[in-house]
Amino acid sequence: MIMDLIRQKSWLELFISLMTRLFILLCILPFHEYAHALIAVKLGDDTPRLKGRLTLNPFAHLDLIGSLMILFAGFGYAKPVPVNMRNFKNRKLGMALTAAAGPFANLLMAFVCIIIATAISVKTGGNAGTVVDVTIMFFSFTAVINVNLAVFNLLPVPPLDGSRLLTVVLPDRYYYKIMQYERYIMLGVLVLLFTGILTVPLSFLSNLIWKLMASFAALFIH
Repeated sequence: MIMDLIRQKSWLELFISLMTRLFILLCILPFHEYAHALIAVKLGDDTPRLKGRLTLNPFAHLDLIGSLMILFAGFGYAKPVPVNMRNFKNRKLGMALTAAAGPFANLLMAFVCIIIATAISVKTGGNAGTVVDVTIMFFSFTAVINVNLAVFNLLPVPPLDGSRLLTVVLPDRYYYKIMQYERYIMLGVLVLLFTGILTVPLSFLSNLIWKLMASFAALFIH
């Protein structure tokens, strides 16, 4: 994504994109992980709090590789929030709800950003000057990356949130067997992502969700 902007020589968009991605790393990604921790604690597992993850402090959550992916590809991840599913009354349901909390938080934030960008655009008629244009672009980029994060994290591969959702449909022996190959599976995903093979379907799904949200946002504004 960044390389595309550089090739197009859109330096303003490049700057806003980078600032937005830093905002994602420092604010939105911690919110994603905090949502995991909060739901887990609410459902009876105090592990996230004991491990220092029930916080919005970004440095408690950031993963080096996942952060670099967000900066350069728009997709990425943070350190998984530790959860002991044995503390849930319903282990499989508790794990599924905890896993779903992060992507849901991203989609919620994306929708809020789309509403703000749409409202500003409608109110100003799209002709209010550079500051307004930059503001609209910032919220739009933030929404796009939030959608990208939600879609990427729902991939059913460890250590992403989608892998935890597998606990609902897979017997324990198969789930733990898959988790043994977590590092190799994630390495394969990274290869597919940076070669563009995985980026195309992820971008298609992200664009579809973006358009649906934008349509709903337009209904709210108008």
